[in-house]
Amino acid sequence: MRVLTVVGARPQFVKAAPVSRALRGGAHTEILVHTGQHYDDAMSASFFRDLEMPEPDVNLGVGSGTHGAMTGEMLRRLEPVMLDQEPDGVLVYGDTNSTLAAAVVASKLAFADGRRPWLAHVEAGLRSFNRSMPEERNRIVADHLADVLLAPTDIGMSHLVHEGLGERAELVGDVMVEAHTWAASRAAAWLPAAVREHDRYVLLTLHRAENVDDPDRFAPILAGLALDMPVIFPVHPRTRARLEAGGHALPANVIAIDPVGYLEMVALEGRARAIATDSGGVQKEAYLSGVPCITLRAETEWVETVDAGWNRVVDADPAALAAALADEEFMRRDRPRPPLYGDGSAAERVVAALERMQARADRARSLQEAATT
Repeated sequence: MRVLTVVGARPQFVKAAPVSRALRGGAHTEILVHTGQHYDDAMSASFFRDLEMPEPDVNLGVGSGTHGAMTGEMLRRLEPVMLDQEPDGVLVYGDTNSTLAAAVVASKLAFADGRRPWLAHVEAGLRSFNRSMPEERNRIVADHLADVLLAPTDIGMSHLVHEGLGERAELVGDVMVEAHTWAASRAAAWLPAAVREHDRYVLLTLHRAENVDDPDRFAPILAGLALDMPVIFPVHPRTRARLEAGGHALPANVIAIDPVGYLEMVALEGRARAIATDSGGVQKEAYLSGVPCITLRAETEWVETVDAGWNRVVDADPAALAAALADEEFMRRDRPRPPLYGDGSAAERVVAALERMQARADRARSLQEAATT
């Protein structure tokens, strides 16, 4: 089986790592394509090194831009790569512009001999029900184009069934469980030096456009971070640009550091007293680390972490952020933490699902050839 995997951003590198190992260990061929959506070393190349993934076979080097320009350039550059590589199938992850572009190209592609690649979407079925989020539109389109929908949770499966996609969907669990377990066993030595003197801190990640590009949201979020404990803040390039543009200043207790690699991030998460974030992936990593999470958005796709009592959605309300940190029951780390995301075998299930898809494609092709002879 020949699989072309498309990634472009930090969460996708993390999710792809265990699946890539399972694919290559199963004697399948994987062509790894990096769109270049995250293009600086700390957000891209270091993650491949940290995750012990092979360097991408193709780097499209698209870089940043508006959503339309970025996605259009990915479409233009992906199509000739897929035509040249002629994969049996295309594998996409998550909800980025890279996901959308790869899904659109794969769904419209046909090779010279008439074959068409199947399309598989890992992390299918997530919904925030906030159509103003670009990520929400991306994942809905990818789900409705995909031939194989690989859901991480029962809730994700229920969304797919509700949208009439149940026959193409399969519950495999979350590949981030394997990635996190692998990283946590290696992360202790990777704690950034600037943090080692702090035993009690809040870890902050903040990068979504609806937060950092909107002064009416960015200002109260920053105000809420003026706490009586350190806040460790690996600053995303988008957020750094907004801070450098002026008009916003970090509170004195916020320690800004450069973006970190995956092993450093897992080390930071595991040592934190709490994590405040607007990242979907970091919410899940907080749960896997057993650290209370405070979500700086109006909603979350990972509602099961809220139901389990480990995640609190506070939007941009500084009082709600302070209340969460002051809630002793919420801040306890010895509470029950059910295995919401599977048993750590999701990557194997993903590969098995792809193998079944390939077997169906082979049978259909054989029947078609028999009918024409």
